[in-house]
Amino acid sequence: MAVATQSLEELCINSIRFLAVDAIEKSKSGHPGLPMGAAPMAFVLWDKFMRFNPKNPQWFNRDRFVLSAGHGCMLQYALLYLTGYDSVTIDDIKQFRQWGSKTPGHPENFETPGVEVTTGPLGQGIANAVGLAIAEAHLAAKFNKPDAKLVDHYTYVIVGDGCNMEGVSGEAASFAGHLGLGKLIALYDDNHISIDGSTDVAFTEDVSKRFEAYGWHVLHVEDGNTDLAAIEKAIAAAKAVTDKPTLIKVTTTIGYGSPNKQNTAGIHGAALGPDETALTRQNLGWQHGPFEVPQDALNHTRKAVERGAGYESDWNKTFADYKAKYPQEAAEFERLLSSKLPDGWDKVLPTYTAEDKALPTRKHSETCLNKLAQVLPELIGGSADLTHSNLTEIKGFGDFQKGQYQNRNIHFGVREHGMGAICNGIALHNSGLIPYGATFLIFTDYMRAAIRLAALSQAGSIWVMTHDSIGQGEDGPTHQPIETLASLRAIPDLTVIRPADGTETSGAYKVAIEKASQNASTLLAFSRQNVPNLTGTSIEGVTKGGYILVDSQGTPDIILIGTGSELSLAVTAAEKLTAEGKKVRVVSLPSTTLFDKQDAAYRESVLPKAVTKRLSVEAASSYGWHKYVGTEGDTVSIDTFGASAPGGTCLEKFGFTVENVLAKAKALLG
Repeated sequence: MAVATQSLEELCINSIRFLAVDAIEKSKSGHPGLPMGAAPMAFVLWDKFMRFNPKNPQWFNRDRFVLSAGHGCMLQYALLYLTGYDSVTIDDIKQFRQWGSKTPGHPENFETPGVEVTTGPLGQGIANAVGLAIAEAHLAAKFNKPDAKLVDHYTYVIVGDGCNMEGVSGEAASFAGHLGLGKLIALYDDNHISIDGSTDVAFTEDVSKRFEAYGWHVLHVEDGNTDLAAIEKAIAAAKAVTDKPTLIKVTTTIGYGSPNKQNTAGIHGAALGPDETALTRQNLGWQHGPFEVPQDALNHTRKAVERGAGYESDWNKTFADYKAKYPQEAAEFERLLSSKLPDGWDKVLPTYTAEDKALPTRKHSETCLNKLAQVLPELIGGSADLTHSNLTEIKGFGDFQKGQYQNRNIHFGVREHGMGAICNGIALHNSGLIPYGATFLIFTDYMRAAIRLAALSQAGSIWVMTHDSIGQGEDGPTHQPIETLASLRAIPDLTVIRPADGTETSGAYKVAIEKASQNASTLLAFSRQNVPNLTGTSIEGVTKGGYILVDSQGTPDIILIGTGSELSLAVTAAEKLTAEGKKVRVVSLPSTTLFDKQDAAYRESVLPKAVTKRLSVEAASSYGWHKYVGTEGDTVSIDTFGASAPGGTCLEKFGFTVENVLAKAKALLG
């Protein structure tokens, strides 16, 4: 393998390899095998096909690149540095995996401009890429004209064996094939090695045939180590197929060039060590010191800066012409890209009085979604095969299907995890789209990784969850969430809201839409059963997370705290206690997340420390509620699994009655 002289392409490819080797060697942590093996395909892709502007990483019409095999992130950091992104300097590469660096241990979009999505858990990236491709297809169908292609870019993703083992990738790939997303191209780094050794110990299926069955166009590059022409030919062939996504299986050698460790699990996730690093330099004819890039290689890869400026300049001219011909569409396009919500958008959200009909909050959610869809064309999404249970159809806007990409109702099928990751990809397209994904609250367990990553990666996804308690009823304990709310509230930067009635549902959507426009995610939990509309509930109160719904004259003897469908129990119990001469305050606490972010003075005004008799009422786990009821308080809660019975019966049997709330309150009052 050693050569006396190297071609320019070899210099560039080996520059990628040794930036990765040296960074990982310095940090004594990382995954060198993938960057060493995948460097040729990545170089061909970035050098000959990808359209991007290193000096403006957010240029709208750039091709999107996703490294789904995120453990190999030094591949991406090397590419960003070599092609001239200001976000990754040679000093950043030297600080790989160190505190405060722009080169963390897995790609993070919020840390490193040029990184589109946060890929850590395997399979998330390919599913995110499906979302990115959906966003491109939708915007192209919406804005492009016969004489103006305003939206015209590809989504490229490098996946590994681990990604293809994970179930989420299968969910997303199946959906992408169904939709015929022709601008999605995945390069599969087929190196047959994972942490446990040869993939033969667990993974012997024919991945190509599986993707063919999904409806993908499938190609194979048999020598991904040295046959650059075959890689280039395959990518060109992939771009020529416009009605299917493409998987290019590229067979490579993990850790290519390392005499003793290539093609072994030992190079998957550990530094080579000084001796093997020296042998690898010798083996690949690399006569350069650590972090040294030959000037010829840098001169070539940095041509991306000039190319990128040209791509953006050409697109700016296209947009200027578009704006002159189609001013109304151009104005809407610019608004979307700015993430600015239309003036007065929230005025469509309804409010209710106690005289209005009792309905499930999922029904109020449907009303909000449909009113918002009329004024927010950026709203797009759907359900994991529960549209008519979640009530998430936005009427009159059609189904998003192959050839019907302008429509806004997405039928994700029974693919909760894939739905979550796809919604995150739509949000992280950074084009102003606001995606929502829906299922039963209990099935957030199937998509928790995607919900967590939405919060971590600052993706403006909205999670619409219904059937939020044992009030769900006859489906029984497998479908009745108990600990779910507590576990979701524990996720940093995820706003969880459980509204009590129609007005609070409107407040929940006001928060969710505003947060989505600010790249933050929200989870809404709605009831299956009817709930009364309560006097005093407010949109403004929901935005604060908690507020006084009913108050006493003077300092209260006891505070009753309720959420969701149980808030009405607290209100009725308070009325009875007041009639008995007790001073009672009722606090609605639809979002502990939002309430905790209010200043200390506001929180004290709602839950004064002097009032130690407190009782929370929520048909869910007691876990987390002692923060609000204190050591002298109590909870009306459920810490066992539910049961199969009508919803009202379940609530009664588990103690969610006015009588039980009264009994517990009186016990606290002595």
